[in-house]
Amino acid sequence: MNFRFIIILAFMLIPMNGFTQDTILTTGDIYVARGIITEGDTLWVSEIDEVYVFPQKEFRNLWQKRKYTRLVHNVKKAYPWAKLAGDKLEEVNIRMLTLETENERKDYIKVVEEELLGQYTEDLKKLTVTQGKILIKLVYRETGDTSYDLVAELRGRVSAFFWQALARLFGSNLKMGYDPYGEDRQIEEIVVLIENGQI
Repeated sequence: MNFRFIIILAFMLIPMNGFTQDTILTTGDIYVARGIITEGDTLWVSEIDEVYVFPQKEFRNLWQKRKYTRLVHNVKKAYPWAKLAGDKLEEVNIRMLTLETENERKDYIKVVEEELLGQYTEDLKKLTVTQGKILIKLVYRETGDTSYDLVAELRGRVSAFFWQALARLFGSNLKMGYDPYGEDRQIEEIVVLIENGQI
């Protein structure tokens, strides 16, 4: 009888072993949490990322849904290029501060321009006209300057005028700004969702 009882008890305790937690910490498993003491009570404090919640999109018809889906697709294509442009511009500006003469700056800009053209021209040619327009808006969002102002600052007004004329031929405008609370509200929502990894 005792033998049977021990066997049954052993089989009953085996599943419980699967629910026990491993309390042995290995290297890299130690987490330091901030805490504050309030009225003799210790409260652990942890920061979490912001989460943006937008209302669920409601479309009146299939055409509106397709239009929005296409906008999401186009923003996903253009946004990485705008981020890259913002990062590269920051690098260029930092480097330009270290150059002493105007000739050194011009030479540096030419070298950077040739490098960027060689590296990214083929990929940028694959963007559609709509994606290009969105890219112009997102460059403004990332840098705080219109594409026209950036070209004028780095390459001169004549070059900026040329590129503006070329953009106009394709129905775009390098002087286009970015209004995240008005005209470009949907683009801003999509960018925020992309940045948070929600889409």
